[in-house]
Amino acid sequence: MSKRSKSKDDHAKKNDSDLDQERDPRDRMKKKQYEKELERLQIELVKAQEWIKKQGTGFVVLFEGRDGAGKGSTIKRIAEKMNPRGCRVVALSKPSDVEQTQWYYQRYVAHLPSAGEIVLMDRSWYNRAGVERVMDFCTDEQYQEFLRSTPEFERMLIRSGIHLIKYWFSVSYEEQGRRFQKRLDQPDKRWKFSPMDIEARKRWYDYSKARDAMMAATDIPEAPWYVVPSDDKRRAHLNCISHLLSLGEYEDIPRKKIKLPKRDDDQPYENNLRGERRFIPQPY
Repeated sequence: MSKRSKSKDDHAKKNDSDLDQERDPRDRMKKKQYEKELERLQIELVKAQEWIKKQGTGFVVLFEGRDGAGKGSTIKRIAEKMNPRGCRVVALSKPSDVEQTQWYYQRYVAHLPSAGEIVLMDRSWYNRAGVERVMDFCTDEQYQEFLRSTPEFERMLIRSGIHLIKYWFSVSYEEQGRRFQKRLDQPDKRWKFSPMDIEARKRWYDYSKARDAMMAATDIPEAPWYVVPSDDKRRAHLNCISHLLSLGEYEDIPRKKIKLPKRDDDQPYENNLRGERRFIPQPY
């Protein structure tokens, strides 16, 4: 590679990293501060969930972004303390042979929220504008139709009463590399690394172009895109949760004071659990 071409490439990489707001690793949020604020926000999420259930409103939150951008960990923090009966995480695998013959949005529609339910989508129908576009998993006609149809599809959802929120998690080239290397180095994270991650590194600028085209076509007033800088995962978690809570008003539903009853000792029963039962080993 010539000196001139290398300089141009470095300049392009720097511009893209600036766009993705790379943060100095030394300026990461401290764990103690993070955990304190996360606990406060998770309590608010529980309050909001109870209010949503009472109002009978359906919420669907889409989490998109590059591989390794922190979508999954943010979803985990959001859902961690909420009632799982009213909050579902949807992370679909690649479409089956049958699903590939269906209307493109069909398999996503099956996972939309019912009244009073929250659905958190770890990737969504925007796969078509991202990985499918970059990796040539769809035709150009299918891609162009997606860009035309998606705004109308989302307006239809909103008219039906569903609240739709869309987040794009932005990570720099350098930070993505650090996270991928961590996946490769740690046995408990190795499963997170896939062949698609290798392509994500090789096709960084293709993904940038696809992202920009996607947002240009689908950033509509009824369902705008919100960008979450995520080089600092802890800040990304807190900023996303805080923003999510700010999008609507909710009230703290009063709870009745409950006094725990005493055991009924009028008809005592001899506990036979310690009879011929199989107890697990207790090495700890």
